[in-house]
Amino acid sequence: MAQADRHTRVVGWLKVALPLMALAILSTLFLVARRVDPEAALPYAEVDVEDLAREPRMTAPTYAGTTEDGASVTLSADEARPAADGAPAKAAALRLDLATPDGGRTELVAAQAQMDDTAQQLVLSGGVTVTTSTGYRLETAEVAAKLDRTGLESRSPVMATGPAGEISADGMVLRQDNRTPGSYVLVFKGGVRLIYQPGS
Repeated sequence: MAQADRHTRVVGWLKVALPLMALAILSTLFLVARRVDPEAALPYAEVDVEDLAREPRMTAPTYAGTTEDGASVTLSADEARPAADGAPAKAAALRLDLATPDGGRTELVAAQAQMDDTAQQLVLSGGVTVTTSTGYRLETAEVAAKLDRTGLESRSPVMATGPAGEISADGMVLRQDNRTPGSYVLVFKGGVRLIYQPGS
């Protein structure tokens, strides 16, 4: 009988002690926990709304199309601004991928570009790197890329490396080969200098 009474007393004591312990633990958590700053808890983007309204832009735009001679053109950029108030459309950190019908691929990367609607071409500038699937890597200041047909032309001196070695020239052109329809050629022009490197 005494054992039953002791058991009842212990259970009764635990019914009081355990909730009190739980309250103590919860209060400790609230006291120790760091206070929440309502302003810091809600992240937001710092956007100049007036600037966006004055100069609208697109982030990470992509364009894909086909030229008259069947080459596919893909354009992507970090940012693009549409033409407005007589100013041409512009893009920053632009990448142009050109795939010609003969299986060749050419990639151009430039710091900036702007559209020339009159000539149906895109003018890449700010340092342009051109890489071809035939093994050439060219660097130049400015390149005009046709959008209605396949055609690339540098507007400044070119430094290049390729299967034959190092090449410097006043300019270069990538165009259709008039002697072999359906194929394309990369032509260096104006004061071409080749440093031949066998096996390069």
